[in-house]
Amino acid sequence: MIQERLQALREKMKERGIQAYLVPTDDFHGSEYVGDYFKCRQYITGFTGSAGTALVLPDMAGLWTDGRYFIQAERQMEGSGVTLFRMREPGVPTIHEFLKKHVKAGQCLGFDGRTVSAREAECLEKLMEENHASVKSDIDLIGEIWQDRPALSCEPAWELELCWAGESREEKCRKIREEMKKKGADAFLLTSLEDIAWMLNIRGNDIHCCPVVLSYLLMTETEIRLFANKAAFSDSLREILERAGVSLYGYEEIYDHLAKLPGGMKVLLHKGKVNGRLVKCLPEDTVILDQVNLTLLPKALKNETEVANERIAHIKDGTAVTKFICWLKKNVGKIPITELSAAKKLEEFREEQEHFLGNSFDPIISYGEHAAMNHYSATPETDVPVLPEGLLLADTGGHYLEGSTDITRTVVMGEITAEQRKFFTAVLRGHLNLAAAKFRYGCGGVNLDYLARSPLWEMDEDFNHGTGHGVGYLLSVHEGPNGIRWRLMPDRDESAVLEPGMITSNEPGYYVEGEYGIRHENLMVCKEAGEKNHIRFLCFEDLTMVPFDLDGVDPKQMTEKERELLNQYHEKVYEKIAPHLTEEEREWLREATRRI
Repeated sequence: MIQERLQALREKMKERGIQAYLVPTDDFHGSEYVGDYFKCRQYITGFTGSAGTALVLPDMAGLWTDGRYFIQAERQMEGSGVTLFRMREPGVPTIHEFLKKHVKAGQCLGFDGRTVSAREAECLEKLMEENHASVKSDIDLIGEIWQDRPALSCEPAWELELCWAGESREEKCRKIREEMKKKGADAFLLTSLEDIAWMLNIRGNDIHCCPVVLSYLLMTETEIRLFANKAAFSDSLREILERAGVSLYGYEEIYDHLAKLPGGMKVLLHKGKVNGRLVKCLPEDTVILDQVNLTLLPKALKNETEVANERIAHIKDGTAVTKFICWLKKNVGKIPITELSAAKKLEEFREEQEHFLGNSFDPIISYGEHAAMNHYSATPETDVPVLPEGLLLADTGGHYLEGSTDITRTVVMGEITAEQRKFFTAVLRGHLNLAAAKFRYGCGGVNLDYLARSPLWEMDEDFNHGTGHGVGYLLSVHEGPNGIRWRLMPDRDESAVLEPGMITSNEPGYYVEGEYGIRHENLMVCKEAGEKNHIRFLCFEDLTMVPFDLDGVDPKQMTEKERELLNQYHEKVYEKIAPHLTEEEREWLREATRRI
């Protein structure tokens, strides 16, 4: 199937005089997760992960993806004719390095400029110019061969009321306009779906598990134009938006509107987020202010209402996940349980909670060797029974009107090895030490990452993913600019200063390919920790309220402080969650949160 698709693509490439064709993961908005219409890279490679870029040449096809997906990509693309390039591994060229070497003078690189950021498009054009090659960025060759391509999503948009959002759309727009004025911008072009949803207090369902509306937004001092599928908006929602000064236009009309902007306008946009086709539509004399989206930081700084709501969401979610772990431990080996049936059971527990809207991402319930693929998600073809032995990793989350959750627990299903217990404990130690961090204002995630990795680094071990990511409020569970990782990434801004109100995950892990995987994840909110000698300090508060499995812990491996941190956390879990459980579940939780 994949080989046939590659052959069809190559025929189109030959017709158009293209020797290399780039297929990113992105939609027209640079979204991390994309709707079915935009899954071109999955269509042409068979790889279903959320990150990766394909490159097709007449005699080869390659996929570049990061360490989260090495195992998954290798398995899904076996026999497809697509070669896996393991990003950031020694000796593995970047896509740019590969293109530099393989696209010769007089040849042509093609891609759909709507799915490539303006910044990346400029880099590719410069790279090809250096090679005396050309670029065609206005062609969607995958669309030409994808005969049964799904339609663009048009799910109903809805209003997130003030009691959940904590700030009106009018006030948010006023603040953004103040920032525009400070920057000297006449217009602000915003294409990030999460940012548009946040600013206008609307939500939708145009991306699976991410409640956003396919849209673009153009703001000036006097008007706001929202470009979206009009059929997704009810008359009442249109009236609400109109009262806030928002005019609704068709989704595809954005290109004509940009082309007709008055000459010489100063347009603020983020070339790393806005697609290349949009930027090319702007009049030639437009002054582009290439800056981070004005909405990025305000969206990340959760207001008091949002933080209070998130605490409620996490008690609800903690109740569901605690019930699930109790059920799992009591029933494994007694009734048939598989990865998929376990995920369904957890969703049923979440559905019992008030204001639950759906999963915040596809559940990762991975048993045994599947857990070594840290973004594995079971399918009917890969689903396996859960047995009363070894480890099960459950990385799941929910959307509630009160916010979004993301939690991972590694559950001991029965007998485990001494090695598994050692690393289970080491990962937990790192998690606890990061959660307990007290740090000077001005620190970013790179300053704190060592706390989570040090127990593994002391063993000459590590994990191949970031330690933490920002989380949106009833939006994407991956949100910037806050994050925690050991190195700076050129395409991210995890050097961003941690600020009160930012919600960040804490999820160190350890993985042995073909055997098992371990990850412990909570969400934390950053908050003030006092001031002394004119130095401002911050700390974290755990939002997630679910016990860690003490059956996997070796207390002798932990320091006295680490044991006390775990005991204190478990005391809080019992206090918050026990009132929402049955008597039998409370008794189980009492034992599960016992002091060590």
